[in-house]
Amino acid sequence: MKARLLVCASVALWVMALGWMSAAPGDSDKGDKHDLSVTEQARIEQGFAIAPVRLNFNKKDRALVGLGSYLVNAVGGCNDCHTNPPYKFGGDPSLGQPKQVNNEHYLAGGTAFGPFVSRNLTPGGHPSLPEDGHTFAQFLDIIRHGTNDDFDPTKPVIPPNLPLLQVMPWPVYQSMTNHDLEAIYAFLGAIPHAEPCASVQEVKPMSPPPVDPFCAVFSPGP
Repeated sequence: MKARLLVCASVALWVMALGWMSAAPGDSDKGDKHDLSVTEQARIEQGFAIAPVRLNFNKKDRALVGLGSYLVNAVGGCNDCHTNPPYKFGGDPSLGQPKQVNNEHYLAGGTAFGPFVSRNLTPGGHPSLPEDGHTFAQFLDIIRHGTNDDFDPTKPVIPPNLPLLQVMPWPVYQSMTNHDLEAIYAFLGAIPHAEPCASVQEVKPMSPPPVDPFCAVFSPGP
Protein backbone atom coordinates (compact mmCIF):
# COMPACT_ATOMS: atom_id res chain seq x y z
CA MET A 1 0.00 0.00 0.00
CA LYS A 2 2.80 2.37 0.96
CA ALA A 3 4.66 1.48 -2.21
CA ARG A 4 1.59 2.29 -4.34
CA LEU A 5 1.20 5.64 -2.60
CA LEU A 6 4.85 6.45 -3.24
CA VAL A 7 4.49 5.58 -6.92
CA CYS A 8 1.35 7.76 -7.26
CA ALA A 9 3.06 10.66 -5.50
CA SER A 10 6.09 10.33 -7.77
CA VAL A 11 3.95 10.33 -10.91
CA ALA A 12 2.03 13.37 -9.69
CA LEU A 13 5.24 15.28 -9.03
CA TRP A 14 6.60 14.29 -12.43
CA VAL A 15 3.44 15.52 -14.19
CA MET A 16 3.53 18.80 -12.25
CA ALA A 17 7.17 19.28 -13.18
CA LEU A 18 6.43 18.73 -16.87
CA GLY A 19 3.56 21.18 -16.67
CA TRP A 20 5.74 23.79 -15.02
CA MET A 21 8.50 23.32 -17.61
CA SER A 22 6.10 23.64 -20.55
CA ALA A 23 4.29 26.64 -19.07
CA ALA A 24 7.39 28.60 -18.10
CA PRO A 25 8.43 29.74 -21.61
CA GLY A 26 4.85 30.76 -22.41
CA ASP A 27 4.58 32.81 -19.25
CA SER A 28 7.90 34.47 -20.03
CA ASP A 29 6.81 35.35 -23.55
CA LYS A 30 3.54 36.76 -22.24
CA GLY A 31 5.42 38.94 -19.81
CA ASP A 32 7.78 40.22 -22.51
CA LYS A 33 4.86 41.13 -24.78
CA HIS A 34 3.17 42.94 -21.92
CA ASP A 35 6.33 44.89 -21.18
CA LEU A 36 6.70 45.88 -24.84
CA SER A 37 3.08 47.01 -24.95
CA VAL A 38 3.56 49.16 -21.86
CA THR A 39 6.74 50.63 -23.32
CA GLU A 40 5.06 51.52 -26.62
CA GLN A 41 2.10 53.06 -24.83
CA ALA A 42 4.48 55.24 -22.83
CA ARG A 43 6.14 56.35 -26.06
CA ILE A 44 2.79 57.17 -27.63
CA GLU A 45 1.78 59.33 -24.66
CA GLN A 46 5.17 61.06 -24.65
CA GLY A 47 4.81 61.68 -28.38
CA PHE A 48 1.56 63.53 -27.83
CA ALA A 49 3.10 65.51 -24.97
CA ILE A 50 6.05 66.76 -27.03
CA ALA A 51 4.33 67.38 -30.38
CA PRO A 52 5.06 71.07 -31.10
CA VAL A 53 2.07 71.61 -33.41
CA ARG A 54 -1.64 70.83 -33.46
CA LEU A 55 -2.29 67.41 -35.00
CA ASN A 56 -4.99 66.39 -37.46
CA PHE A 57 -6.33 62.91 -36.61
CA ASN A 58 -8.86 62.73 -39.44
CA LYS A 59 -8.84 59.15 -40.80
CA LYS A 60 -5.63 58.39 -38.91
CA ASP A 61 -4.56 55.87 -36.29
CA ARG A 62 -4.03 57.97 -33.16
CA ALA A 63 -1.58 55.48 -31.66
CA LEU A 64 0.57 55.50 -34.80
CA VAL A 65 0.56 59.30 -34.86
CA GLY A 66 1.63 59.45 -31.21
CA LEU A 67 4.41 56.91 -31.72
CA GLY A 68 5.52 58.78 -34.84
CA SER A 69 5.74 62.00 -32.89
CA TYR A 70 7.95 60.27 -30.33
CA LEU A 71 10.25 58.89 -33.04
CA VAL A 72 10.45 62.20 -34.94
CA ASN A 73 10.80 64.54 -31.95
CA ALA A 74 12.61 62.47 -29.33
CA VAL A 75 14.66 59.96 -31.35
CA GLY A 76 15.22 60.96 -34.98
CA GLY A 77 16.18 64.60 -34.49
CA CYS A 78 14.27 65.53 -37.66
CA ASN A 79 13.69 69.07 -36.39
CA ASP A 80 17.42 69.84 -36.42
CA CYS A 81 17.66 69.71 -40.22
CA HIS A 82 14.09 70.08 -41.47
CA THR A 83 13.10 73.17 -39.46
CA ASN A 84 14.93 76.40 -40.23
CA PRO A 85 15.88 77.48 -37.63
CA PRO A 86 15.01 74.59 -35.29
CA TYR A 87 14.11 76.80 -32.31
CA LYS A 88 12.37 80.08 -31.71
CA PHE A 89 14.33 83.18 -30.84
CA GLY A 90 15.17 82.85 -27.14
CA GLY A 91 14.25 79.16 -27.13
CA ASP A 92 17.52 77.44 -28.11
CA PRO A 93 18.43 74.87 -25.42
CA SER A 94 22.05 74.73 -26.62
CA LEU A 95 22.32 78.34 -25.45
CA GLY A 96 20.90 77.51 -22.05
CA GLN A 97 17.44 78.78 -22.96
CA PRO A 98 14.13 76.97 -22.27
CA LYS A 99 13.43 74.85 -25.36
CA GLN A 100 10.84 76.26 -27.75
CA VAL A 101 10.57 74.53 -31.12
CA ASN A 102 10.02 76.79 -34.12
CA ASN A 103 6.46 75.58 -34.65
CA GLU A 104 5.62 78.21 -37.28
CA HIS A 105 8.06 76.62 -39.74
CA TYR A 106 8.07 73.15 -38.21
CA LEU A 107 9.56 70.56 -40.61
CA ALA A 108 9.13 72.93 -43.56
CA GLY A 109 12.75 72.46 -44.66
CA GLY A 110 14.92 75.18 -46.11
CA THR A 111 18.16 74.49 -44.20
CA ALA A 112 21.19 74.67 -46.50
CA PHE A 113 24.03 72.15 -46.33
CA GLY A 114 26.31 73.39 -49.08
CA PRO A 115 24.44 72.74 -52.36
CA PHE A 116 21.81 70.62 -50.60
CA VAL A 117 18.67 72.04 -48.95
CA SER A 118 16.48 70.09 -46.55
CA ARG A 119 13.04 69.21 -47.85
CA ASN A 120 9.66 70.36 -46.68
CA LEU A 121 8.16 67.32 -44.93
CA THR A 122 4.73 68.84 -44.26
CA PRO A 123 1.56 67.96 -46.20
CA GLY A 124 1.06 70.13 -49.26
CA GLY A 125 -1.65 69.92 -51.90
CA HIS A 126 -3.01 66.73 -50.36
CA PRO A 127 -3.87 67.49 -46.73
CA SER A 128 -2.95 64.06 -45.35
CA LEU A 129 0.09 63.00 -47.40
CA PRO A 130 3.46 64.25 -46.13
CA GLU A 131 6.18 65.86 -48.20
CA ASP A 132 3.67 67.38 -50.60
CA GLY A 133 1.88 64.18 -51.56
CA HIS A 134 4.26 61.24 -51.14
CA THR A 135 2.56 57.88 -50.71
CA PHE A 136 3.80 55.49 -48.04
CA ALA A 137 5.41 53.34 -50.76
CA GLN A 138 7.37 56.35 -52.01
CA PHE A 139 8.30 57.34 -48.47
CA LEU A 140 9.48 53.79 -47.77
CA ASP A 141 11.62 53.79 -50.92
CA ILE A 142 13.28 57.05 -49.86
CA ILE A 143 14.07 55.79 -46.36
CA ARG A 144 15.09 52.26 -47.32
CA HIS A 145 17.14 53.13 -50.41
CA GLY A 146 17.94 56.84 -50.20
CA THR A 147 16.17 57.50 -53.49
CA ASN A 148 16.30 61.13 -54.56
CA ASP A 149 13.09 61.53 -56.53
CA ASP A 150 14.17 65.04 -57.55
CA PHE A 151 17.05 63.52 -59.54
CA ASP A 152 16.91 64.42 -63.23
CA PRO A 153 18.99 62.00 -65.36
CA THR A 154 18.83 64.38 -68.32
CA LYS A 155 20.93 66.92 -66.41
CA PRO A 156 24.59 66.71 -65.33
CA VAL A 157 25.08 64.41 -62.36
CA ILE A 158 26.57 66.99 -60.03
CA PRO A 159 25.37 68.14 -56.60
CA PRO A 160 22.57 68.55 -55.79
CA ASN A 161 21.37 66.53 -58.81
CA LEU A 162 22.43 63.10 -57.56
CA PRO A 163 20.46 59.83 -57.62
CA LEU A 164 20.92 59.24 -53.87
CA LEU A 165 20.27 61.57 -50.95
CA GLN A 166 23.56 62.86 -49.53
CA VAL A 167 22.74 64.64 -46.25
CA MET A 168 19.66 62.76 -45.07
CA PRO A 169 20.83 59.94 -42.72
CA TRP A 170 18.80 57.29 -44.55
CA PRO A 171 21.54 54.63 -44.07
CA VAL A 172 20.65 54.77 -40.36
CA TYR A 173 16.87 55.07 -40.70
CA GLN A 174 16.68 52.27 -43.30
CA SER A 175 17.15 49.76 -40.45
CA MET A 176 13.94 50.84 -38.69
CA THR A 177 10.96 48.48 -38.65
CA ASN A 178 8.04 48.97 -41.02
CA HIS A 179 5.87 49.65 -37.97
CA ASP A 180 8.12 52.53 -36.88
CA LEU A 181 8.24 53.96 -40.41
CA GLU A 182 4.45 53.71 -40.68
CA ALA A 183 4.24 55.68 -37.44
CA ILE A 184 6.60 58.38 -38.70
CA TYR A 185 4.63 58.62 -41.94
CA ALA A 186 1.35 58.88 -40.01
CA PHE A 187 2.74 61.69 -37.86
CA LEU A 188 4.09 63.64 -40.86
CA GLY A 189 0.64 63.39 -42.42
CA ALA A 190 -0.98 64.73 -39.25
CA ILE A 191 1.04 67.94 -38.89
CA PRO A 192 -0.10 71.20 -40.51
CA HIS A 193 1.37 72.53 -43.74
CA ALA A 194 4.14 75.07 -43.22
CA GLU A 195 6.35 77.16 -45.47
CA PRO A 196 10.14 77.39 -45.15
CA CYS A 197 11.58 80.32 -43.27
CA ALA A 198 12.75 83.24 -45.43
CA SER A 199 16.51 82.84 -45.72
CA VAL A 200 19.07 85.61 -45.58
CA GLN A 201 20.05 84.82 -49.18
CA GLU A 202 16.53 85.74 -50.32
CA VAL A 203 16.74 89.23 -48.84
CA LYS A 204 18.25 91.60 -51.37
CA PRO A 205 20.07 94.81 -50.35
CA MET A 206 17.74 97.73 -49.62
CA SER A 207 14.73 95.40 -49.75
CA PRO A 208 12.11 95.25 -46.98
CA PRO A 209 12.88 92.76 -44.21
CA PRO A 210 11.26 89.31 -44.40
CA VAL A 211 7.93 88.71 -42.71
CA ASP A 212 9.71 86.89 -39.89
CA PRO A 213 12.93 88.89 -39.20
CA PHE A 214 14.39 86.30 -36.88
CA CYS A 215 14.43 83.79 -39.75
CA ALA A 216 16.96 85.89 -41.63
CA VAL A 217 19.09 86.34 -38.53
CA PHE A 218 19.33 82.62 -37.86
CA SER A 219 19.48 81.31 -41.43
CA PRO A 220 22.74 79.65 -42.54
CA GLY A 221 25.22 81.77 -44.44
CA PRO A 222 26.26 81.10 -48.03
